[in-house]
This record gives sequence, C-alpha cells and structure tokens, in this order.
Amino acid sequence: MKSAPILLALAGVTALAATKPKPEFQYQSEGIAIPVPTAEEPKAAAFGPESIRAAARYMEDGALSWVREKSCVNCHTTGPYLSERPALSPWLGKPSEEVLANFIEAVPEQVKPQQETEKDGHRYHAGSWTSIWRSLGLAEWDRHVTGALSPHTDLSLREMFERQSASGAFVSYGEVEIPHITTDFELTLQAARAVTAAPGWLEKQTDAALLARIGKMKDWLRDAPPKNDFDRVLRLQLAHYFPGLVTPAQTGSALALLAAKQHADGGWSTRDFSAVEDWHYKMSETVLKLIASLPDAARPESDPYMTALAIVLMRQSGVPAGDERVRRGIAWLKGEQRASGRWWMHSLYRGNYHYITYIATAQALKALALCGEL
Repeated sequence: MKSAPILLALAGVTALAATKPKPEFQYQSEGIAIPVPTAEEPKAAAFGPESIRAAARYMEDGALSWVREKSCVNCHTTGPYLSERPALSPWLGKPSEEVLANFIEAVPEQVKPQQETEKDGHRYHAGSWTSIWRSLGLAEWDRHVTGALSPHTDLSLREMFERQSASGAFVSYGEVEIPHITTDFELTLQAARAVTAAPGWLEKQTDAALLARIGKMKDWLRDAPPKNDFDRVLRLQLAHYFPGLVTPAQTGSALALLAAKQHADGGWSTRDFSAVEDWHYKMSETVLKLIASLPDAARPESDPYMTALAIVLMRQSGVPAGDERVRRGIAWLKGEQRASGRWWMHSLYRGNYHYITYIATAQALKALALCGEL
C-alpha cells in the first residue's frame, strides 16, 4: 500500500498533468512547424507522388527539427530516420547530411568499458538505446549511400558492444514508445541488424573478444524465450538478418501467427501482439491507464505501424508482393495516409506528441518500397 505522502505526490502530478496545456507542435524549429498529429486530421485526397513527397518532407523536417532543437539520437525520430531513410534513397533522394553529422558527433572518441547499472533489481547498461540506434543509422548510411564502411561506424559498433549484458542481450530499460525497444529481444534485434548492415564489418572481423560478444548475442537471440507475440513474429526479421538462428518450423509458426492476426479491413494492430503488462519489464500506471482509456481498448483497431511492419516481415520472409495478405495490407496503408503525408497513430506511451506517428510513417514508406509502391 502506498503511503499518504506518496499518494499526495501522485495526486499533485496528476493535477499538474491535467492543467498542463497540450503541445501545439510535434516538431518546431526555424522554418519548421509541424502540428501535433490527431485522429481528426483529414486523409490524403489520393495516394500517389504528391502524398509520397509529403511523407518524405514530414520525415525530413521532423528529423532536422530534432537535430537542431534537441540534438540527441533517439528511438522515435532521428533513429527511425537514419535507420530507414538511406534505403529509400532511390525514390526519395539522398538523406540529410545534417542528421548524419549529428550521429557522427555522438560517437565517442574511444571505446571504454561501461559499467552495468541496477535499479529496482533490474540490471542494464545506460545508453544502450542511443548506442544501438546510432550504430544502426550509421551502418545503414554506409550500406545504402556510400557503399563502404566508415571509421566512425566501426567505432560506434565497437562501443555498442561495451553495453551488452553478460547474457549476450542488450537490456531495455525505462518506458518508450510501444512497441519500440520495449522488450530485450526487440532491442537486441536492432543491434543484430546494425552488425549485418555495416558493409563488410562482420565478415572481416578479427577481434577475438568482439567476435565472442557477437557470438553471445547470436546465441541469446536464438534461444531467448519470447516475452509476447511481438517477439514471436520478430523471429521472422531475425531470420532475415541471421538465417541460421531460426528454424523452418519457427518461421512457419511466426508467419501463421502474423496471418491469424490480420484484421478484416486488411490491417494489423500493435496491441494484438501483447498483453499490456507484457510489453515492458515494468509498466507505469500512466501508460496502463492511457491504454485502458483508449476508445478501442476492448477491441483494438488496425494501426499503421503494425500493418507496415507485418508487410515488411512477410516481404523479408519471401512472401510475394502479390500475396493477398500483403495486398490487403498495402491497400489499408494507402487509404490511411493523412493530408500531411504522415500516418496517424495514437501514442501508447504518453499520448502527447504521438511520436509513434513518425515511427509508423518511416515503417509505412519501407513497406511500400518493398512492395514496389513508391
């Protein structure tokens, strides 16, 4: 039972939240003013070249605003930008050098051992999110823009492994936008993607200690028990990066699970893939109440992030773009794009800036590209 002082403090926080005005802009910097997304924003008149350009502008402006005003590498804006935007260069042009420079600046000058942190019995390495997203973004730039491994990407990847836990996993901590880096499997999978994206980095690796760390990461990913159905379907992406770690039976099971969760309208819902309490090792009352209060809490509606990710997972697993499940998902995405170019989605974390809309937009463009729709 909470003590009276704690209850009073919580009441004060609740009252403050109730009186605090909602933000007007999701991203704002000189020359950039992007309103906070809402469900009321009208849908695009039609999906096509104009709406694709609008989506590209949204991604560009959001990332630039964050770099100029906040500067940090994160999992909800600049992370998704640099991890997905380089591969879209054939359709959208070269990604932002300014965002790249921000990532390079975030790379430490040298690799140093990192101390594990413990809080409420939970052990993790602080800064693992930033290190992983930084390394992934730099690796994807090298892969899709320059075609060659850069010294800063090599250094970033080496530093990333200093934040690996003894189990071989990269441990998540603190709440973020569901479902991004809410489970250890999802976070570790991002690290595995970074390793495989960097041109020649893994193939030419000779550092015995580093190879041992990579081996432990692969062993953990292969054997880790899934926390929820989201982890289960993510094995499809693991099979894409490291085919030998996933059995044909696991792939078939994950594809069947994904197909079973497709809605009648052609989309998928993130909330169908986990019980609320299983998204993270410790869910706050704020997040639990927010999710429970959503109008569709009892029966979650399709959302753009999970719909796009489901399509990406199927395409990465060899499912043809003409497959009925894929086509229905693509049709849903096309019909849900907003006039601003983005794909609206209600945050399952704070419900204020709705950064999941940015994440969903990046994933939607990736899904569309993989199906030849850009």
